[in-house]
Order: sequence, then structure tokens, then C-alpha cells
Amino acid sequence: MSTHDRGAAGAGDLLTLDTTDTRHRLTALNPAAKLIAALIIGIGLVPAVDAVTGGIVLAVVLVCVPFSGVDRRTLILLSGPFLLMGLSSAAVNYLYGEQGLEGAIGVAVRLLAIALPGLLAALTSDPTEMADGLVQRLKVPERPAMGVLAALRLIPLLADQWRTITLARRARGLEAGYDPVRVVRLFFGRIFALLVRSVRTGTLLATAMDARGFGTGPRSHARVSRWRAADTLLLVATVLLLAGAYALSARLGTLVLLFS
Repeated sequence: MSTHDRGAAGAGDLLTLDTTDTRHRLTALNPAAKLIAALIIGIGLVPAVDAVTGGIVLAVVLVCVPFSGVDRRTLILLSGPFLLMGLSSAAVNYLYGEQGLEGAIGVAVRLLAIALPGLLAALTSDPTEMADGLVQRLKVPERPAMGVLAALRLIPLLADQWRTITLARRARGLEAGYDPVRVVRLFFGRIFALLVRSVRTGTLLATAMDARGFGTGPRSHARVSRWRAADTLLLVATVLLLAGAYALSARLGTLVLLFS
């Protein structure tokens, strides 16, 4: 066997390992199934405002994290905004709500239980497979599906641009030091600079895609989005998880509905 053949065989072995390793089970599922499951959880948890119902769902989702193949650093970094939203919502409900600490914890837990499945669905899906699943399985029009694909592909570019902006400002001596007010002001300055670059990049990308005829009519697909038994099992397990969470919360006497 030649060196090229051995390299190709090695690459094939690695590909097989990635799709069969139990640590990457979620990546093998159809992105459409993962999106539907996240949507079911999001809609299903809206009526429950207690901490137990959302806590059960959140605990099960956290158990699934090791099987996503997402490293902890990436997950913590991307879930940071949701953690901040949960803490701020809990603080507001604790200070101004009628249910006190229990209601504040319930709001925070429910928000995290709704946000984490969607985040895992995005992180464990290839952008191209995501677009194929949206168009072929969920029957989403091709123009918004291509927009989702472009947005997912641009995330690494935006991260590189954020680092470039930070280094450029540091080279110009724009440092905050130990001044918290200056830290906030410089942070929002970088956010504005990134927004300007994002608008310019999005405009160029939209022009290029229109020039190539994206969204102007039916298109062929290079790959078929396949729906497997595991995808159906994921949806069934999601429904059973919600039903079990509601049943257990009601049995414990902690279930509190939104309009009760």
C-alpha cells in the first residue's frame, strides 16, 4: 500500500471513529431532528414556571452533553450569555416578583433548560447538513435556509475579527487598566466595530449569493438529508422527558403553571 493509500485509509478510520464513538452520538443525528427536539422542549416548558419541571429537563440535557463531542471550554464560553440572562432574570424576579426566591430560581432554570438544547443542536450539527435538513426535511424555503448556512459559516470569521479588533486597539494603547467604567466603554466600542464589519461582510456575501442565483428557484442537492430510526427515537424521548418532568413535578406538589 502506498503512502497516499495509507493516509486515505487513516482518514477513513478517523471518520468512522468520529461517527461511531459514543462521545459523538449527537453529531450523528439529523440536524432537523435536533432542532425539532429543541423546539419541543422550548414550547413544552413555557407553561411551567416552577424550578422542578425545568430542573429535571435541564439535568437530562446536561447528562447528554458528554455525548455531544463539544469541549467544556467552548460550551461554557457560548453558554455564558444565557447564564447571564438567567441570573439577571432571577435577580429581577426575586426583587420585584411575587413568588420570591422559588420563582426566581424557576425562571432561571427554565431559561437555561430552553436555551441549552438549541445551543447543543447548533454546535453538534454541520452547517451544510443543517441547511439540507431545513430544506429537505422541514421544508424551509431555500433563501432563509441559505441564510442560516451563511450565518453559521461566518461565526469563525466574526471570532477572528473580534480578536483583530482587540489587538488593533491594544496596539493603539486603548487599554482599560483597572477602570471598570472604561472596560465597559471599550467593550461596547469593540461591539460597535464588529457590528460595522458584520454588516459589510453580510452585504458582500448577500451580493455574491444573489449573483450566483441562490434563492431564485429550485436547486438540486449534492447530499440527501436522511432520517433514521435514531432521529425518531430522539423525538419520542423528548416528548417522554417532558411528560415525565410534568408528572414528577405534579406528584411532588411543586408544579406551578403560568396561568394558574
